This record gives sequence, structure tokens and C-alpha cells, in this order.
Amino acid sequence: MSSISPSHRQLIESSLDFTLDQDPLKLIKKVCYRFHAVARQLRLRRDYRPTLEVEDDHDLQDLLCALLKVEFEEVATDEWTPPYAEGAPRTTLLVNRDQIAVVAKKTRPGLTTKELADQVTADSAYYRAQGRCSTLFCFIYDPEGRIGSPKRLESTLTSVSEHCRIVVLVAPK
Repeated sequence: MSSISPSHRQLIESSLDFTLDQDPLKLIKKVCYRFHAVARQLRLRRDYRPTLEVEDDHDLQDLLCALLKVEFEEVATDEWTPPYAEGAPRTTLLVNRDQIAVVAKKTRPGLTTKELADQVTADSAYYRAQGRCSTLFCFIYDPEGRIGSPKRLESTLTSVSEHCRIVVLVAPK
């Protein structure tokens, strides 16, 4: 059985330390910016093999959770029933020891930008009231480009308060 040389071990440990020292919010943003490329790649399977199609919020959350596990050792979940969900529970991903709550939403026909904004506002109010996380990160996946002004939506909904920072990212743009 071969062993790892001391210099190789040091290189591995320093690369692990580098990942641990990175800003968790930047890591989440990186995953979300690359999400569409990953979703597209999954559709390009050989021999027409079955794959995951990101058709709704549940597919989005499943793939996003898997991708976040590449960057974070622990990705937990929190379920709650928001007022806009018509009694259906929603799952939020929790990373960085539950300091960052990640809400994922996918655009679809019939869901307006105003309704998305109202959902983010409701999510923000819930997590501010809970006091469990310092940041709520809302990822809005818009593969068909349904949001007319994604940067405007991001800047309108992104905010910082005494108890909770709200960050909104629409991708792809």
C-alpha cells in the first residue's frame, strides 16, 4: 500500500484549507451562476439515456442541493409552508452551519415577476422573524428568460437589515 508523500499531503491540506477559507456566499453564487451549464450538460446524455430535467422547483432544489454538497460539507434542509404555496410545504437549503438559507425558485408560464417578488418578500419576512440565519440567498432560475429585467429584480429585492441580509440572484441572464 503506497503512502502519500509529505509534500503531496501538504498540497492536499492547503487546498482543503483554501476551500474552507472562501466566502460561503461567493461559493453559493458560483454554483448558481454555473447551474444552467450543468443542467444543459445533463440533457446531453449518450445514447439518449434518462436524465434529470429541471422542470420545476423540486428538480431545481434536488440538483442545487447536490451541487452545493460539492462546496459545503453539510447541506441541511428546513421545511415551512409559505402563504403563497397554497398549503404545500417548501424546502429551504441551509449551509454554512445554518447561517445561510438558500431558497430556489424556477420561472414558469403564468408566474409573473411580481409574484416572484412577492414570494421573495414572504420568504424574507419568514427568515427575518425566525432569526436562524444571517443571510437569505434567493436563487431564481430563469432558463427561458421570462424575467424582463433580472438585474433590476435583483437590486430591488436585495437588502441588508440589522438581523438578516437578503441576496437575490437571477441566472442565467
